[in-house]
Amino acid sequence: MRKKYQGVINNKDRSMQKLIEAVGTIIKTKGYTGLTATNIAGAADLNRRLITLYFGTIDNLIDTYVRSKDYWIAAAGDAVDMIKVNIGENTRPIIESLLHNQLDYFCDNEEMQKIVLWQISQSTQIMKEVCEERELLSKNFFALSDVELKARGVDLRAVSALLVAGIYYLVLHAKSTDSLFCEIDLNTQEGMDRIKKAISLILEKTYND
Repeated sequence: MRKKYQGVINNKDRSMQKLIEAVGTIIKTKGYTGLTATNIAGAADLNRRLITLYFGTIDNLIDTYVRSKDYWIAAAGDAVDMIKVNIGENTRPIIESLLHNQLDYFCDNEEMQKIVLWQISQSTQIMKEVCEERELLSKNFFALSDVELKARGVDLRAVSALLVAGIYYLVLHAKSTDSLFCEIDLNTQEGMDRIKKAISLILEKTYND
């Protein structure tokens, strides 16, 4: 049977997808400093001129990759659906789920670890836009929590900022050094469970203040 001709458009789509996936490969293996046209094209096994042809610039290609991953939505897990149906009552399970899911996802996703390192290491328009997308997700939640906590004088944003920053640092520390932090091994399930319990305890105390 004669092989069906795939056509120019199909070949273009495949090549574009290979280049997008190659960005993730480079991020995992070389970090953001390795995101050069030569490295990306090499990982995709394609001519580097295709980057300009299909995406215009390498920044546009990287931007396409980052947006295609939906890191923050993926890290949020079921908290996104919980936000949609909540009316500003009993919001603690949402933030608890959000932080627990983020800990699990961040710990398991090497690409996201590299993206966060990129965010805090270099100021770029791409990373600025990624941060803004993350803020949109938290904005929707805080609008609900404000309704519930408006009379309590609780600064849930500040508490959440410390918890999120703690998650980032603990995971990056565990993955880069493979060592304990405050005698907790985050590379074990026991260590993960202890951090989750601490997150839940802090939120319980915050909401009951």
